[in-house]
Parts: sequence; C-alpha cells; structure tokens
Amino acid sequence: MSVEITLFLLRLVAGGLLLALLGLVMLVIVRDYRKTTHQINARRRIYGYLTPLQNVDDFYVEVGEKLPLMMFTSLGRSPTSNIVIDDTFASNDHALIVLRNGQWWLEDRKSKNGTLLNEMPLEQPVVITHGDTIGIGNKRYRFELIK
Repeated sequence: MSVEITLFLLRLVAGGLLLALLGLVMLVIVRDYRKTTHQINARRRIYGYLTPLQNVDDFYVEVGEKLPLMMFTSLGRSPTSNIVIDDTFASNDHALIVLRNGQWWLEDRKSKNGTLLNEMPLEQPVVITHGDTIGIGNKRYRFELIK
C-alpha cells in the first residue's frame, strides 16, 4: 500500500472519530436539555390550591381566589414569597409547604407569631393532607390537592 492511500485512510478514520465525538456531545446536550426542561415543568406544575377562608358564625367560608400550590411554596408577607399574606401578624418568611417523597409537609419558618394547623400550634414540620386548615396570623387557608 502506498503512503498516499495510508494517509487517506487515516484521514477517513480521524474524520469518522471526530463525527462520532460530535454526535456524542450532541446526544449529551439533548438529554441534559430534556431533563432540565422536565425538572422546570415539574416545579411550575400546580399540585393544588390554598383556599382563603373567613370565619363567619364559627364556620369557615371560602373568600377570594384559590392560590396555586407548587412543589415548593413559601408563604409570608415578603413580596418574594410564592403566596403573599397581607397580614401584620405574618412574618416576611412565615411558613413553607413542600412536597417530599410523595407527602406534603408544612413547616413554620421560625415566625414570630407561629403557624397553626387545624387551629393547633405547629411545633415542628408535619405532614398535611387534603382539607387541613393552615393559620397564619389572622388568615386561614384550606389545603386542597388536585386529584
């Protein structure tokens, strides 16, 4: 075999390896893009609602619009909270509702006036279920999941 043919074959092999490398890089980029898109969509998905309640004659009735509940929902007076609570008894970073391992958890974020779950003070993070009432300051919300 002549030197020219050998060089030509080496160029073909090098070109093929380069194309294979580029294809592999593109495959990794596409997989990462799909995974990231899926994670972002999961965070944006609405899993349920917090329904504002008002006490009328010792019964709670729904008032206002339902507030969307996401996988990680912060509650407080701060404008950066997912659900802003307009109540002077609410702290800026008052409470947190999080989906962990298929269960919903309510956690008080060391607020000054505390958080209530079904009118009982919250001592530590606790699992919450559909229909529970969450109290922050003078406000009450019903926890509702989409089925």
